[in-house]
Parts: sequence; structure tokens; C-alpha cells
Amino acid sequence: MASTNEYVCPCCGGAIQFNATAQEMVCPFCDSHFSVEAVMDYAKHLQGDGQDQMSWEERNNEWSESEVEGMRVYHCAYCGGEIIGDDNTAATTCPYCDNPIVMQGQLSNALRPDYIIPFKLEKQAAVEAFKKHLQGKKFLPKVFKTQHHIEEIKGMYVPFWLFDTGVDGQIRYKGTKVRHWSSGNYEYTETSHYSLVRAGSMQFDKIAIDGSSKMEDDLMESVSPFDFRQAVPFSTAYLAGYVADKYDVTAEQTIDRANYRVRESVDMLFRQTITGYQSVNIENTNLNLHNAKAQYALYPVWILNTNWNGQRYRFAMNGQTGNFVGNLPLDKKKYWKTFWLLMLPLSAGLYFLLWWFLGGMGL
Repeated sequence: MASTNEYVCPCCGGAIQFNATAQEMVCPFCDSHFSVEAVMDYAKHLQGDGQDQMSWEERNNEWSESEVEGMRVYHCAYCGGEIIGDDNTAATTCPYCDNPIVMQGQLSNALRPDYIIPFKLEKQAAVEAFKKHLQGKKFLPKVFKTQHHIEEIKGMYVPFWLFDTGVDGQIRYKGTKVRHWSSGNYEYTETSHYSLVRAGSMQFDKIAIDGSSKMEDDLMESVSPFDFRQAVPFSTAYLAGYVADKYDVTAEQTIDRANYRVRESVDMLFRQTITGYQSVNIENTNLNLHNAKAQYALYPVWILNTNWNGQRYRFAMNGQTGNFVGNLPLDKKKYWKTFWLLMLPLSAGLYFLLWWFLGGMGL
């Protein structure tokens, strides 16, 4: 950072000095040359640099007594998962690990969701999507194809924190342009450095970050996006026949991820206005949030867990759009059995042809 009696080199950050012979500012560390005006302008940018101010409003939305009265919390002693259901919840196994769950008691010390996206696709759609996902997989373990196993697909509402905010800010970049040329027996390279400043205002709505540590972030990102336009104010009526995951990651614990998404998006939009440079790197960000708040929503997901060979495989389908994701294993025994069944006749045929060919040559 430049002080009142010292300017810094825009290239390396070292103390730069005025060179009377060159009538320019010259850096004694990297030998870069700049006009006095350019260095003074750069110093003004440095003095104007600030820190990101990215704080969010706290929320407080409690359950009403009438809602809590009909809701129950179910606990899994195996994976620690907690789900929310009503008095008539039929689920007796954990949607995460398929182990038995037991009722823990009434719902307490939890925030009430603001919104919910109701299931748009029934269980049969999830079953058909899973069967389609299995088509053509010849070396898939049998457990994945059994009808009984497929029927274990469960509908669950996954907790998401939704972040809304306006952003005012500025990002200062360092850009470089490189020029190469030859003269006689010499090759020359000239690198020009530029200070690039971009500023603006923008609005972000419903940045969705899941609030469950049991649900893999990459899995939820893969089944996304959800269409928030179909969200409705939360009502316990939508939970009938389904279960809801009880969030175990608070909004405060996900703020860093939300801020990262905001910074990445602002940077991406600003970079779209910068062209013609060999490299562009961030030197400073100064982003300020306003009207920043987080809300709580439940999104619909169909879940199927499968354990095979000591590993757990989880499949998920977006209960609103039908987007389906999940990795499948390879049954190596079945693969090698098929491989040798095909190779042995082929090897025998090649051996016979070789024997016939060599015998025909009298060898």
C-alpha cells in the first residue's frame, strides 16, 4: 500500500523511484518504467482499496404451537441423521443409510421453513428414471436391479438456505499484454502492465446452498437447479406422505459459501468486459452487500441408497424437474467371467488357425 512519501511498482509492488535521466518512474527491483501520471493514478487506486463488507441479516422464524403438535423428529442411531415427519409417518428406515430409525420426540429448537417446493413427480416417475439409468449396464451387480430394492426409493424434502442480496462494489485487476519481436540475432519480449478497475451494482436472488451435512454437496448441485417460481409458503400439509431432513448446517455456517458464490459471480460478470489481455488477475476486491438476508426452504428429492461391496451408492432425482444422478459400480467378477467366456473360444479358434497354417507349411 502506498504511503504519503512512497509509491509502489504496479508490477512487483516494490518501492518505485523517479529517474531523472529517463524522466520516468523506474522500479529498481524489476526495471519496469512508468510515467509519473500512471504511478500516481495507481496510488490513488491503492488508497481507495477497501475490504469486502459481506454480512447478512439474522433470521428468526419459529414454528407455531399447532404445527409443532403434529410433527415428530425421528433419529437414526447409525448415521446420526434426523428427519421430520408427522404422527402418521410410515418411514421406518433412514433415507440416508437404510437403517432403522426411532421416534425421538416432538420438534423443538429448529427454525420453521419459509418456503417449500412441493413434489411434482410421483414415486413411479423416480422408479422409471432409475430403471432407465440401469439400461445397458451389463456388468451391474444384481442388487441394483431387484424390484424390491427399487421400490425402496424414498421421497424427502432437503433443507436449503436461500440467500438474497444486493451488491455494490469494485474489483481492481492487473492485466498484462506481451509483445515479441526479433532484431538481428536478438529476440525481444516486452510486457506491458495495466491497472483495470471495474465497478457496478447487481442483485442476487435465491442463491441456494443445502443445509444438510448428510447430503453430499456435489449430489445436490448435480440434481439442481430447482425452479423457485413454483415455491409456495411453507405448510405442514405438504409433508404428508414424505419426510423432511432436519437441517444440521445453519445459515451462519453456510455464509462463507454464499459469499464465495457472490464473489465468483461478480468476478465473472466483470471479466466479460475485459478483453485483449494475455493475463488478468485480481489485485483487490471491495464488495458491499445491502439488504442481505437468508431464508429457509425445503426442496423435493427422491433418494435411493444401495450398499454393495462395503461401499454406499446414493442416487437422487429432482422431485420437481426429474433430473436424475448417481454413479454405478462394476461387478468385476461378472465382467471377467464374460471376458473369458468370449476369449476362450476366440483363443481356441486362433490356435487352430495357427496350427493349420504352420502344418500346411510343413513346420
